[in-house]
Amino acid sequence: MSKEYLTEKEFLKIDYNSQPLPPADFEGCSFQQCSFTGADLSGYNFTDCLFSNCNLSGVKIIDTTFNDVIFRESKMLGLHFETANAFLFTVRFEHCMLNLSSFYKRNMKKIVFEHCSLHEVDFIETNLSEAVFNNCDLNLAKFENTNLEKADFRKAFNYTIDPEINKLKNAKFSLPQAVRLLQKYQLIID
Repeated sequence: MSKEYLTEKEFLKIDYNSQPLPPADFEGCSFQQCSFTGADLSGYNFTDCLFSNCNLSGVKIIDTTFNDVIFRESKMLGLHFETANAFLFTVRFEHCMLNLSSFYKRNMKKIVFEHCSLHEVDFIETNLSEAVFNNCDLNLAKFENTNLEKADFRKAFNYTIDPEINKLKNAKFSLPQAVRLLQKYQLIID
């Protein structure tokens, strides 16, 4: 089945659980207040698109292209971004709930997370150099062999990052949260 090419379309309040998203490549489109819960978006291409106030929890994104895509005020629980197409993977998250999602081995240099909940997110072996975590809750997020060089954690909180197994050169932190970098040593700091 051939795909349509849709540009500059607005999709508003559509439940893609009851009617699947048509096979298409989307450019410059916006999806607002749509529900994709548990949908299969594998193989779709999204370029310069916006997902606003959407529920994308549990969505399958195998070989899905996200090129210059913004997710705003959306619920995105348990997404496996490591299965998305790595080519031109550029995303931005604003006021999103990404708990239990995975960015394993993803190249996300200069990514911006604004006001996001990132509980138990897998950032293992991810390139997050120059990333910005602005007002983000990183409770139980996993960082291991992660490139965090020049990343900005000054407004992030609840993170636990082991400096011995992650690249942190020139990363930015602020007090009192930066004390969490020493957590594994069980120090008492007054």
